[in-house]
Amino acid sequence: MCGVHLLVDSSVSDDAITNMVENCTHRGPDHSEVIQIKKGIFLASNRLKISDLRDEANQPIFNEERTAFLSWNGFLYNYQDLKNQLLEEGVVFKTRSDGEVLFHWLKQKGIEGISSIEGMFAVVFVDVQNSKIILARDPVGMKSLYFYQQKNKLLCSSEVNCLLKSGAVKKEFDAEQIVPFWYLRTSLPSASFYKEIKELLPGQVLQFGFDGQRKSTLKLPIQKRLAGKEVATDQSLFEQQLTEAVLTHFTAEVPVGMILSGGADSSLLYHIWYKETGVPLPSYTVGFERAKGKNSIDAKYAANLTKTMGGGNHEINIGPDYFLATWEEYISQLDQPVGDSAGYLTWAIAKEAKKEVKVLVSGVGADELFAGYNRHKAFKAYLKHPQLWQNISGFLKHFPQLSRSRQKFLKGIHPEPSRTFINFAALYPVPEELGIRLKERYPTSEGDFKNALAYDQSLYLVQDLLKIHDNACMANGIEGRAPFLDWSLIGLSDSMSNEFFMRTTAKSWIKDTLVKEGLESIAKREKRGFGLPILDWFNNHPEFRNKLSSSVIAFGEKYGNFVSNEWQPLLKHPEKHIQYHYLLLFNVFLLSEWINLNSQ
Repeated sequence: MCGVHLLVDSSVSDDAITNMVENCTHRGPDHSEVIQIKKGIFLASNRLKISDLRDEANQPIFNEERTAFLSWNGFLYNYQDLKNQLLEEGVVFKTRSDGEVLFHWLKQKGIEGISSIEGMFAVVFVDVQNSKIILARDPVGMKSLYFYQQKNKLLCSSEVNCLLKSGAVKKEFDAEQIVPFWYLRTSLPSASFYKEIKELLPGQVLQFGFDGQRKSTLKLPIQKRLAGKEVATDQSLFEQQLTEAVLTHFTAEVPVGMILSGGADSSLLYHIWYKETGVPLPSYTVGFERAKGKNSIDAKYAANLTKTMGGGNHEINIGPDYFLATWEEYISQLDQPVGDSAGYLTWAIAKEAKKEVKVLVSGVGADELFAGYNRHKAFKAYLKHPQLWQNISGFLKHFPQLSRSRQKFLKGIHPEPSRTFINFAALYPVPEELGIRLKERYPTSEGDFKNALAYDQSLYLVQDLLKIHDNACMANGIEGRAPFLDWSLIGLSDSMSNEFFMRTTAKSWIKDTLVKEGLESIAKREKRGFGLPILDWFNNHPEFRNKLSSSVIAFGEKYGNFVSNEWQPLLKHPEKHIQYHYLLLFNVFLLSEWINLNSQ
């Protein structure tokens, strides 16, 4: 993994690109380098050495004629296939790195060649002969690439903070992202929390000239390896492809570890790896210190699993005192605010894991591909009787005796199935204006349920889970990997019909495989969210309660006018609303703290 940086601006000194690189050493602590391609055009990298650890594999990569340059962040799943083709074409390689394969591939094939690349990547490729600059992001959205373009100025980087540190980008907070954040926990796709800094969308390829002006835009598809809609009815194919993905993603020339929750997804990945190789890996699980003494059981399941395979699980105990002691450090390393406490937990795991490993594998993506969330279960129930639920929801949703989850279900129902799932996937039913904007991004090519899964994959997975996974790992100089998001498994999920999803239970293949492998107790575990015990800490730890409350109140005083009237009481008296709105209050707390730190 690496930090990627580009500067096209003849009006600033090279200090701008140097500042960008120096503020991104956490992403690539092993090597940093800046190259001037032409007057006013600089390319730079921060390298985290994962494959071919020699200096010969450092970045940026360029040829002897200096007609092509590459800086990139990522991991190519099919680099060996690409390399074999290039060898047949007479290309001579100097390293074992997938980066050199990517360089020669783009040099030989140009912008059209990007569609043959499988992997997670953020790419900057400079073609001097044709005076072109290519920016590209992988179609899954695993790696971020932010850019700023004004007149003849173009800057891009793996992190927003690095763009700001250049001194060449205007730092203007975008308060218009507050409403999306309120309901989605993130900014809108392509936006950042700064007005003039944008993010490439997943699969987006932008081509610029050396004058900094955009020339063309291309959308990359995920190359699906399956043909026909009936192919995904065989569980053995799932097991085969998951095994291949595990062997690909767990392999590196540096120590590899795993974020192990003890749940179905991560446990199955660990089990497959050990079954295929016999090699135990370091694993890391969060254990919570709760005021009432009810500790998390995740660590118990994780320890039992690894104990039978000769490994040792690391339980990272997190209580309110530890949280408060490390919170400011976390916020300072949070490039863009994501209101998901799983981000803090992943960061805490990576902070501990970096003592032993340089790659962390997680089970992220399984729920989005194979319908594992409670909202998927709820949407199935809605789709079976949509008219009935529309008729009775207005009456039932006002019953105070109903649980919070049932009230959310009833309040989220909308005459349109797409808007219903948009509400189910948000913290609360979204306001009309936001709902219209989100519907513009809502997929329509499949049946109602598959469209909902595609929406989750394009919004929640990209904007929330993958952002926090990448940020938390890279803040600690670790590469994060996600085998469930291997393109073969994405293709498998895509080939499953709408009817197949509707008639099967959540993640049925994952759970059936666990049972088949003798891990029935894990398969039958109740699904639990990965997050902090916010309500318990708020009610029982005065210092945590005071910090959260004061930050929420301060946010309301400064930005409350961007929030609708129904939420004003929560901003003024958070302690009165913590019972039912603790997730939202934590999100506001995080955003308030992030703004305070980054508005200076």
